[in-house]
Amino acid sequence: MNFPNFLTILRIFFVPLLVAALVQENVVLNVGSLRVTHEWLALAIFLSAAATDLLDGYLARRWRQVTTIGTLLDPIADKLLVSAALISLVEVRMLPGWMAILIIGREFAVSGLRSIAAAEGYTIKASDLGKTKMFSQVIAISFMLVSVRHSWALLPGKILMWGVIFFAIISAISYFRKFWHKVDQRIKMRRRNELLKLERKRQRARVRQRTSSSRGKEGLGAATIWKPPEVN
Repeated sequence: MNFPNFLTILRIFFVPLLVAALVQENVVLNVGSLRVTHEWLALAIFLSAAATDLLDGYLARRWRQVTTIGTLLDPIADKLLVSAALISLVEVRMLPGWMAILIIGREFAVSGLRSIAAAEGYTIKASDLGKTKMFSQVIAISFMLVSVRHSWALLPGKILMWGVIFFAIISAISYFRKFWHKVDQRIKMRRRNELLKLERKRQRARVRQRTSSSRGKEGLGAATIWKPPEVN
């Protein structure tokens, strides 16, 4: 396992820590004279995980360690992190449920498209809109995490969440417009080839059956026509 992939897996392990820090409201850490309440702890965990998202891709490209498993795990780790943060915010009643459902539903839809494309030999990389969406999600969720205890961050957080929804929808439409037609045509061609192969097998089976039937009839005809010589 290379270091960029390690950072991706580390981001996945941040997910339960984020949920625990945000949902457990009585969690308080005393760092010297500094008192860290649960919303700031959740924000620190979330930003640390988001930083690994920027770092792993940069290092993988710089060190030329881009791997298939890293390409597949990176979007999964992102979606787990964002989904956990959104669901936790709904749990503490800081975010409307429909917003979380819409954003998470978009993530699952794009992940499904990526899986189908990968099965057909295509690799869907993150577009500029997708990267903008991820950046806006980090900023919006950060404000929403702070707003758990500090009301001044609630209005900016909600405005930013509307921006997240906008970029999520636009980027999803962009992904499907670019890749769905290619994937759909590839699947249709593969299915057509499979049907053609099956039809050829059936035709060969029919030919063999007719040939064996013809030979059987010829043998039966010869046996009927041939008579043994008479004995005087």
